[in-house]
Amino acid sequence: MTLPAQIAVSFDFSSGATFGYPFTLNDAKYGLLNTGTLSLSAVPEPVVDLTPDVRQISIKRGRNIMRDQYEAGNCTVRVLDPLSYFNPQNTASPYFGFLTPLRKLRVSATYGATTSFLFSGYTTEYRYTYPQGQETGYVDIICADAFRLMQQATVTTVTDATAGQDTGTRIGKILNQVSWPTSMRTLDTGATLCVVDPATARTSLDALLNCSFSEQGAFFINASGTAVFKNRSNTILSASTTPIEFNQSGGIPYTNLVFAFDDKLIINSAGMTRVGGTQQVSENAVSIAKYFPHQLNESNLVAQTDTDTLNIARIYVATRQETTIRIDAMTVDLQDTAVPTGTMLGLDYFQPLKITNIQPDGSTIVKTLQCQGLDWNITPNQMQVTITTLEPITDGFTLNSEVQGIIDTSVLAY
Repeated sequence: MTLPAQIAVSFDFSSGATFGYPFTLNDAKYGLLNTGTLSLSAVPEPVVDLTPDVRQISIKRGRNIMRDQYEAGNCTVRVLDPLSYFNPQNTASPYFGFLTPLRKLRVSATYGATTSFLFSGYTTEYRYTYPQGQETGYVDIICADAFRLMQQATVTTVTDATAGQDTGTRIGKILNQVSWPTSMRTLDTGATLCVVDPATARTSLDALLNCSFSEQGAFFINASGTAVFKNRSNTILSASTTPIEFNQSGGIPYTNLVFAFDDKLIINSAGMTRVGGTQQVSENAVSIAKYFPHQLNESNLVAQTDTDTLNIARIYVATRQETTIRIDAMTVDLQDTAVPTGTMLGLDYFQPLKITNIQPDGSTIVKTLQCQGLDWNITPNQMQVTITTLEPITDGFTLNSEVQGIIDTSVLAY
């Protein structure tokens, strides 16, 4: 069976975070100035097309529904290895000497004239398997995105992290501290100002997520490997864009809808404390009486004033004090001819999704949610994606929006 898109897996053995091909003199493609990547090595490390030998690709990216934050994306690529090229002791292998952890791997999908990345990350493990009685072994190349690199890098004092910087600028300073390439970041200007850097030992990822939470925005690694920061205004406005429709007749078909109706996401009491400040508390008495206390406490936030931290507590409670039936996930089969391949390949975080489901009794459940996770499962005969669907991270009143612009219903942001 032919897949609806052309899948490619490239493996770059060069060091450094930047994805690209080394500059090669006299090469028509990679010998172009401002196109090829200057290598740090006198002998360019190979960039290998693994596609012909790939037998399975599993990708998991997204926001953890319980921890309420983005986590490191992960990818496992299974590659047949008939010539033992991935044996690091095989001196005859063209990869000998290059098989080390934290090399760069990318998975892309091409449909028509458009190529979309499904994952870009760094190898963490080569898991070899040579089944008894079989001549051909295989290797599972296990990768994680840049969150793993940032989790490994400790920062103390962040250079030029002065008081009064907006959260987007502060995130840029933290990325500078760990030498994250400027070509691999897309950062909004934040709406919240920061205190001077607290100069405490923490991972760079913790420092970055602190800024993101203090903004009530979003920091994540996208499928092309770029570090992205969306400020509060843009996360709010994203919920007002036109949704993609999924339903059992007329829209994009789906399977395995995951319903939930529980108290897991309720927050009706929040205590927020900034660096050098006092705890600011917001509670909703009606929700507490109905569901009992569901408390969240966060400390050492880099927001500049106690007013800022009080606003964080207020909007957190305002958007999480009630619960309703949820749709946590659904699966879409791209082999289904009714599924628009280009639309699914272009899907990423914050895209609104309108999901309609007809129940056995004839009633209809309609939810407008956002894509906040993508799990791809690809083999030579299968291409499916399971989409994590969640309510918006932060709500806010949006003029002329049928969902976010209802007086006395929609949440007023700060």
